[in-house]
Amino acid sequence: MKNTLIKAFVFSGLLAGLAACDQTRQDDRGDDIRYRFSNILDISLTPDSTVRRAGCFTDAGSWMGFTIPQADKWVNGFCGPFSIDNRIWFAQSAVQVSFLDGAGQMAPDSVSYFPGEVYMASSSEEGTIEQRMNFVCSSTALLQITSDTDKGFSFTGKEWNGKVRLEQGCQTVTAYHPNGEIVQLTFTPDVTLSCDGKNYVGRTQPGCRQTNVAVSFYFADEELASGSQKAMALVQNPQPELNANADRWQGYLQKILRKDMKPEYDRVAVKSVVTLISNWRTHRGGLLHEGVIPSHSVTYFTGFWAWDSWRFSAALARFAPELAKNNIRAMFDYQLPDGMIIDCIYTNPAENNARDSKPPLVCWAVDEIFTHNQDTAFVKEMYPQLLAYYKWWYNKRDHNRNGMCEFGSTDGTLEAAGWESGMDNAIRFDNAKMLKNGEDAWSLNQESVDLNAYLAFECRLLKKFAALIGTTFDGPDYGDKVADYFFDDKIGWFCDRRIDDGSFIEEPACEGYTPFWVQIATKEQMDKALALLTDTTKFSTYIPFPTASADNPKCDPNGYWRGPIWLDQTYQAIKGLRNYGHKDLADKYTQQVFDRCQGLTGDAPIHENYGTHNGERLQASHFSWSASHLLMMYEDYGK
Repeated sequence: MKNTLIKAFVFSGLLAGLAACDQTRQDDRGDDIRYRFSNILDISLTPDSTVRRAGCFTDAGSWMGFTIPQADKWVNGFCGPFSIDNRIWFAQSAVQVSFLDGAGQMAPDSVSYFPGEVYMASSSEEGTIEQRMNFVCSSTALLQITSDTDKGFSFTGKEWNGKVRLEQGCQTVTAYHPNGEIVQLTFTPDVTLSCDGKNYVGRTQPGCRQTNVAVSFYFADEELASGSQKAMALVQNPQPELNANADRWQGYLQKILRKDMKPEYDRVAVKSVVTLISNWRTHRGGLLHEGVIPSHSVTYFTGFWAWDSWRFSAALARFAPELAKNNIRAMFDYQLPDGMIIDCIYTNPAENNARDSKPPLVCWAVDEIFTHNQDTAFVKEMYPQLLAYYKWWYNKRDHNRNGMCEFGSTDGTLEAAGWESGMDNAIRFDNAKMLKNGEDAWSLNQESVDLNAYLAFECRLLKKFAALIGTTFDGPDYGDKVADYFFDDKIGWFCDRRIDDGSFIEEPACEGYTPFWVQIATKEQMDKALALLTDTTKFSTYIPFPTASADNPKCDPNGYWRGPIWLDQTYQAIKGLRNYGHKDLADKYTQQVFDRCQGLTGDAPIHENYGTHNGERLQASHFSWSASHLLMMYEDYGK
């Protein structure tokens, strides 16, 4: 009867969106916003050693993550840690908790992922155990364990990685992996430990109702040595660090949430923040500054990409400005002497890609940081590098020197040129060829409207920055020519142009949204383009503004950049409508995004792209790029 009552109580609290202990936390700290957003993401996974793709609970720039165990494969501890860089599980669960006497099988009662915290409650006939985890820094997560009985606790690991070696210290168990990564568990002084090199057992004294365990992740012995004392102090006096965690998340959410939005749209905004912060990585190896990766859930996105970083920083400017700045610095750490910013960088610099750059949006990101924080010092710091990168485009990517640039590559390959556009397999490039500009500079044989619209925007912002810091802008300026040059009056759309004869590549697609977003188009051009933007057979699809006009025979709903919805492009189209006075249309399309992208207002992760005609989730999950633009759409809605 006791167990039944406990389960009923916890479940009723969960239905209300808040477990009883969560209310206690609110009473202790006042209005803690995070507890309004229970189950913000479903990260349920009980892994085995073969699982390399996983959406995790991770925070504070850490390179480790955890999942919540599946109810049908219950483990009475958070699963992990998982090495996000090397894609390995150190254990199915490094800390599995039971009552001291081991009596009764623990069964799940409730679980939740709150912003910055995961929670689980389980029970047996002997009582209930609750567990909470918060990251206190990039290396350490604190596990708090409480019970409603005085049975005391027992701890052990479950299914350690077969390659790790365990060593016992005074109040620690340390797992060493051959790749150099180290996990250390730190227990309170009242825990008695034993370890045989393959697993450990920890036991509190009878009567213990509350204890803490620190789970730390290090890259080298030097970090282990410096972190061990901090971890021991943490488990004995965790409240200052927990308060700092709560204050950090309270700050994030207070800065982005509006008071006039529907609760389900608030949820989209909060999920966007959680996604961005879960992809935050501290400096490591070749990544010389902290930054944000595109997605921690897949193997191929654990580095920093250029235009991805610009988009992330533009969004982070609203609630995490220092991270936004360092995210930009990380890419400029690898700026080449000629001004080029390379495509992407990794912890292992040998994997960096310098075959191409990415679309120039960095001045926009710097301007968003300035707009939201009035940080003139950062503008002054970055200006020379920004100007050098801007000039690089005209020096290395203007084949015929007419002031209109092309995407290209350093190695002369179409593959890398597609990457440089950011739209790898876009329809407009189907018949493209490469033209040589110099030994390390090649261009596509077409001038791209989005590239030159971005450059016009960058030029405008560089002039603004120059005035702010008291210097003179001395770069090329063709911004006033771009809109008329690329507008195809016959079809009423902005299109790329062929270099050899100046003809338009009449394949209406998402690059045509860009001039409206950067506000270089005329009102008359918007009036003509409106016919395509609002046509349900072209761009006004179920999820609005696909990457290619939906009536193009080449359009493929699963074709990466040949039809699916990418939310950066949808954002640019919606913002473009707003810029030219079409507020009601912009709001209608924002609603369609929020209401129709599958799982967006529920607990599903934010994805890389979405199905044009059904809103299905496509490609990578937990995707920072999409989260950034959802946050901007939320901010703009109704204004």
